[in-house]
Amino acid sequence: MTRAGRRFLWLGWTLSVLVAALVLGHLMAYGGSHRGIFLIGRTTDAHHQIELACNACHTSWFGGAEALQQSCIRCHGAALTAAHDAHPAKKFRDPRNADRLEALDAMRCVTCHREHQPEITGAMAVTLPGDYCVACHKDIGRDRPSHRDLAFTSCAAAGCHNFHDNQALYEDFLKAHRDEPAIWPAPRLALLVAGPGAVGPPPRAARPLTAADADAPAEHMGGAEVMADWLGSAHAAAGVNCSGCHRAKGDAAGHWIEQPALAQCSGCHDSEVAGFYDGRHGMRLDPRAAIGPPDPLGLFDSEPLGPMTPALARLPMKTEAHDRALGCTTCHGAHRFDRQVAVVQACLGCHADQHTEHYRQSPHYRLWQAELAGLGLPGSGVTCATCHLPRHQARDDDGQPVIRVAHNQNANLRPNEKMVRSVCLDCHGLGFTLDALADRALIERNFTGQPAGHVESLDWVAARMRARGELTGGPAAVSTGPDNPDAQGDQK
Repeated sequence: MTRAGRRFLWLGWTLSVLVAALVLGHLMAYGGSHRGIFLIGRTTDAHHQIELACNACHTSWFGGAEALQQSCIRCHGAALTAAHDAHPAKKFRDPRNADRLEALDAMRCVTCHREHQPEITGAMAVTLPGDYCVACHKDIGRDRPSHRDLAFTSCAAAGCHNFHDNQALYEDFLKAHRDEPAIWPAPRLALLVAGPGAVGPPPRAARPLTAADADAPAEHMGGAEVMADWLGSAHAAAGVNCSGCHRAKGDAAGHWIEQPALAQCSGCHDSEVAGFYDGRHGMRLDPRAAIGPPDPLGLFDSEPLGPMTPALARLPMKTEAHDRALGCTTCHGAHRFDRQVAVVQACLGCHADQHTEHYRQSPHYRLWQAELAGLGLPGSGVTCATCHLPRHQARDDDGQPVIRVAHNQNANLRPNEKMVRSVCLDCHGLGFTLDALADRALIERNFTGQPAGHVESLDWVAARMRARGELTGGPAAVSTGPDNPDAQGDQK
């Protein structure tokens, strides 16, 4: 063999080894799944848990943007509806807005939200430049003098506006909450302590179950600890026996399920399981993450991804929790289902980010400890779940008002101003709340201290009210702020 031939052979062999190493590394990085080979770039923090379920988004080989749009709506449509989306697609179907679509096709999610492009992806998974608002609102400085000198990149970055969800930032809401104190005189969670369906003692059966009522087969009957946990649970108090969880409904043969999973929990807690699927804890188990088109080559198979584990997270997690599979009993435990453990200890058992690590030094934690010690009113303590798994009012199957816990722990973090109405205003005034949620360092310290900055939205609203004669008294009958045309000179 000639020297040139040997060099060519050596080069080919080297390239083969490199390619094999890259493929092997990719497979190892993604749990041995061949699907990882086809990732064309890092996915966003919101989707990385299901990035190997390619067909959850790419439902058609040749569907293009329209197929992706339908995938977005399938998973996020209900949340947008509940948030009263400020920029729904129907707004841009109006012929009067047709010219605006030429600058920004706001009818498609993928116009702003594109995956696999980490180099241009910013907060909220937005892949557009930060001045995209100017496409439709270039005259805002003329209409609102307070905005005249603001950069268009500040619209969504200064604690003011959110493209989809402005339920805590629109002007009428700001007007209604403009003069509130930083902390209410008696701060406590309203839905926990008052109103129809308020959370109280667990519902009790006509006769709470006793140890003699346990209907588990002898070979599956747990020991004394298991029995004590069950007897102390809301299940036993409500008349739910062992078979209520360990046997599938409608199973005439009565097969015993050793470790009940989401399917058994959803029989009674369907809304909680649905929320769990929507959040980062449970999205890998969501049936929507296994939907896909016919695939004879098996490149994009629709096998279940398996449960989320802390090892797969991008946030810092405790090493000892890395292999903990996340399901209902991960946080609630088995048999006792202790909500007190679930609202704090379960979170601290996995999370190791700065916000979590500072919780035990925060004023929120001190309030929680005071409530547990009987020194604080019910609902005055603030746990991890208070903010991240908030209660909300809903209707049961009979149309009666009930209080449910939102188990999508990420629902009010996209953006975090969603917490304003669902959590923060129970204890704090709007001005303090907006300032606190806009302070990244304060959030990292778990709200220990005071906000370092100030969101001026309420000031501008007050100035507009004075200019219109809607507000009198206060520091000055006529504002000298930027929203008073008389204070700005000739506006023409």
